[in-house]
Amino acid sequence: QVQLVESGGGLVQAGGSLRLSCVGSGRTFSSYAMGWFRQAPGKEREFVSTISGSGSSTYSANSVKGRFTISRDNAKNTVYLQMDSLKPEDTAVYYCAASRSWATAQTMYDYWGQGTQVTVSS
Repeated sequence: QVQLVESGGGLVQAGGSLRLSCVGSGRTFSSYAMGWFRQAPGKEREFVSTISGSGSSTYSANSVKGRFTISRDNAKNTVYLQMDSLKPEDTAVYYCAASRSWATAQTMYDYWGQGTQVTVSS
C-alpha cells in the first residue's frame, strides 16, 4: 500500500512557474514508477509526465514538453513536477500516481493522491 499526498498547487499568472510535490509513504517508494496526471473542468483526466523508479527515464506529453520537468528524490520519497511557462490551458487538478510499471496509461497506476489545484490566469 502506498499513500500519496500532493502539494504546491495554487494560482499563478500566465508565464509563471509552480513546483508540485508528491510525498509517498512506505519503504518501497523507489520500486514504483511515478506519474503526474491532470483533469481540467469538464474534461477527462489526462497523462502529463512519468518517471521510472530510479529516475533515469522520463517521458512527458507533447503539450508540456519543454515546459514541465518531472524529477524524484527517493531518499525523501518525493516526486516533483516543475512547471514553467504556464498557460491558462494548464489549469486543472493535478494528481500524482504510483505504478509497478513505467507507463503512460492511467490503468497501469495503482495508487493515487487526492490532487492539487493549479489555476493559471491570463
